[in-house]
Amino acid sequence: MKQRLKFFISGGLCFLLFVGFSYLVHKNLFTQFDFDTTVRLQGNISRRFDGIFSLFSDIGTFEVMSGVLLILLVFLKKIRGIFALGFFGLFHLIEIYGKFFVNHLPPPEFMLRTEKIMNFPQFYVRTENSYPSGHAGRTGFISVLIGLIVLRNKKLSRLQKTLILGFLIAYDITMFVSRVYLGEHWATDVVGGAVLGVSLGILAMALL
Repeated sequence: MKQRLKFFISGGLCFLLFVGFSYLVHKNLFTQFDFDTTVRLQGNISRRFDGIFSLFSDIGTFEVMSGVLLILLVFLKKIRGIFALGFFGLFHLIEIYGKFFVNHLPPPEFMLRTEKIMNFPQFYVRTENSYPSGHAGRTGFISVLIGLIVLRNKKLSRLQKTLILGFLIAYDITMFVSRVYLGEHWATDVVGGAVLGVSLGILAMALL
């Protein structure tokens, strides 16, 4: 019971952080930071990585990440997994709200470097704004869910937990960097999406 309460408090605080950060983004306080970050990443990372980062762009789609979440919940065999699906759906509702009401235009066309790797139908909402990043949010949501499940698992050794968590961290960093490097999102879009995803992931974990 105490652990669930800690998850609720931690998730709630993260969500408040997202709300506060979103307000600052809406006020365009990070415009120069966003531009400089994209320029630095694109200037220091070889174009040979365009294909690899574009692959991560496909992996982070709604369809693929929803499949990963469903497999995870089936593996856990918990009926309360329905709450995780609910929070995952809530993330996308908040994402849509942000992209309609937070005034934050995406990077200009000349910065876009995404290559088409996998060609399959994708669900997305077309708006003029780019905040928050759906890819970053979905990644944060599922990674924190898996990470907390791994930490709670008493059957795994410390080495196994370290390897799994290390993989999650490396995957998350690559996904977050790819969104900015490819010119799909500004850095603040990624930060906001990640914080939102993590907050809802922690809240979902409180009910598992």
